[in-house]
Amino acid sequence: MWVQRSCSDHTLFRSEHIEGADSLTMICCRNRWFVCGFLLLLVASEACENKSVSAAPGAPPTVQVVEVTQRDVPVYHEWIATLDGYVNATIQPQVSGYLIRQNYREGALVHKNDVLFKIDPRPFQAILDQARAQLAQAEAQLGKTQLDVQRDTPLAREKAIAQSQLDNDIQANLAAKATVQADKAAVEQAEINLEFTNVRSLVDGISGIATGQVGNLVGPQTVLTTVSQLDPIKAYFVASEQQYLAFVQRNPTVASREKTERQLVLELVLADGSTYPKKGKFFAADRHVDAQTGAIRLAGLFPNPDNVLRPGQYGRVRFVSYIRVGALLVPQKAVTELQGMYQVAIVGNDDKVSIRTVQVGERTGPMWIIEKGVAPGERVVVEGVQKVRDGTPVKIATATASM
Repeated sequence: MWVQRSCSDHTLFRSEHIEGADSLTMICCRNRWFVCGFLLLLVASEACENKSVSAAPGAPPTVQVVEVTQRDVPVYHEWIATLDGYVNATIQPQVSGYLIRQNYREGALVHKNDVLFKIDPRPFQAILDQARAQLAQAEAQLGKTQLDVQRDTPLAREKAIAQSQLDNDIQANLAAKATVQADKAAVEQAEINLEFTNVRSLVDGISGIATGQVGNLVGPQTVLTTVSQLDPIKAYFVASEQQYLAFVQRNPTVASREKTERQLVLELVLADGSTYPKKGKFFAADRHVDAQTGAIRLAGLFPNPDNVLRPGQYGRVRFVSYIRVGALLVPQKAVTELQGMYQVAIVGNDDKVSIRTVQVGERTGPMWIIEKGVAPGERVVVEGVQKVRDGTPVKIATATASM
């Protein structure tokens, strides 16, 4: 007998003669049809169950809420800071010549008037000797003219000599005095130049690596090294124009601003996250707001007796800018931002959610100051904000707001 057989998802047409092996094949095909039918029944049954479950009303989502708190809050401000020496003295020679000696150890503490470098003094000593010789000649000439005036004055009075001769003597004496003054100035300048061969530090501080080496020909444009006064050390940071204007509004007069600045206590957080143990104070605000960045540069001073802090280090300066009286606080994670607008989910007395737009202020720790949009004691959602919509009923689980 010839039969037609279907297996799996494809129809296979074959003609075979049914013998013992073909009988086994037919039994397998029947079993496959039975299994497929059973699976179809299971799928249909599960679909019906899912449909009935989805159709059933869901339970209200569980959320955690905290109450809006109101209290006085110190408002901290924090900025990126760059450290710099209180004084950074660039060491440059005043005269030209060859360096013959370096008298300091690079990176060491030096004091005011210490000789750091020595320039060959011989040319300047020769100029000084020459200036002194010219001064001696001028003084000798001055003595001669004075004697001429003293001798010719009574003779001219007695008409023994012409008055014009006495006049010439007087003018020669005045010229000799002027020459002496000029030569004295030349001697003084030569002495100064000779002293300038000793290149000194003008401040107490930490010396830098020398950029001029022994044997170099140096001049007034040559930078030999830098000495930085590091105790105290300056910390420069920039505040936005908006922050500056807010500070001025809180302190409208010069006297009030100066008083507030004197009371500021600065903290310095170093690059490794540690807090510098010594507190700083406000030093100065720059005279202008940078037109390109819209920021104003500020400076603070920190004690640095052990020279731990060095110019060029980065850190963060933070301090209490002011005390916000009666601030309304909610956890930061309760506030969501949508297209530049800030929203919180408020749970009413009927346990239904109301999505409300708020105006935010400064952040303080894990909390956010809310300027407008909430009232003290209202409940805001802190966990499960993504599960709620406006008007959604919720199940409440109280959370604790940590400061």
